[in-house]
Amino acid sequence: MLKSSVSQKTNTNKKKNKNPFTRKKRRVPVPKEYIHKLETVRYSKSTIDTYIYYFSDFLTYCQIENSDTMTDEQVKSYLLYLIHDKKASQSTQNQAVNAIKFYLEKIKGEDRKYYWIDRPSKEKKLPVVLSEEEVVRMLKTPMNLKHRCMLTLIYSAGLRVGEMIDMKISDIDGDRMLIHVKGAKGKKDRTTLLSEKTLLLLREYYKKYKPKRWLFEGQGGEKYSASSLRKVFHRAKKNAGIKKDATLHTLRHSFATHLLERGTNLRYIQNLLGHSSSKTTEIYTHITSKGMNEIKSPLDNLEI
Repeated sequence: MLKSSVSQKTNTNKKKNKNPFTRKKRRVPVPKEYIHKLETVRYSKSTIDTYIYYFSDFLTYCQIENSDTMTDEQVKSYLLYLIHDKKASQSTQNQAVNAIKFYLEKIKGEDRKYYWIDRPSKEKKLPVVLSEEEVVRMLKTPMNLKHRCMLTLIYSAGLRVGEMIDMKISDIDGDRMLIHVKGAKGKKDRTTLLSEKTLLLLREYYKKYKPKRWLFEGQGGEKYSASSLRKVFHRAKKNAGIKKDATLHTLRHSFATHLLERGTNLRYIQNLLGHSSSKTTEIYTHITSKGMNEIKSPLDNLEI
């Protein structure tokens, strides 16, 4: 009994002596009005999730229970924390800034009051692209028909992940060989290519799986999840022996690059991808190997 009492006292002392600054902070949820406003402006699920995560992260870091009380100094402190402690990329910093600005401008209505926040310039990284041979290897790796169909569709039509997941059976136009992409990024509809090979694969898939509403359904007839699809991609990449730091979005980059290398006009590629600005599409001119293969290094002209 005495031993038990001493043990309890010792444990209590340990808890009392614990440094309070090492305790894990309680996650502060975002206000319901913040979520409602995000849904009202019809942002994509991915954008909504990102904004909620970073605004909650900011509130948690500063332990702000009432978001109306947030100050300039707290915002600065959080951004410095992301930069120096978390070593966050410029893309992450931008996402965090946008999440905070959304609350300040759309919820509190503070017109440009907080535009003092330094916006980091976006890193100009060239996207990773798979070669045509690597795409073939990946799509030929052992996988079930549904998985092969999804990866093939993304590459063959240059789709974003969310666009393919949101696709319905009626969006496939086999007569005109077009795919209707509805409510894409920027809330714009567009059409893109329907490959003959993809159409044959889709017909085979439809006969086997008989989807009801969404073109690709997950459990319970709901939309197939993006996280599950990413796992499918990384498994196929590994099985194909591809070592590049490629993501599911790499298939879209590869679609655009391969079209450009085969002589497709940049303007057409811009329309197929749904880019508002041609400058966004022009990045693929820096990736393509077309023309580069015809240039010889000056070293090759030397007799050494």
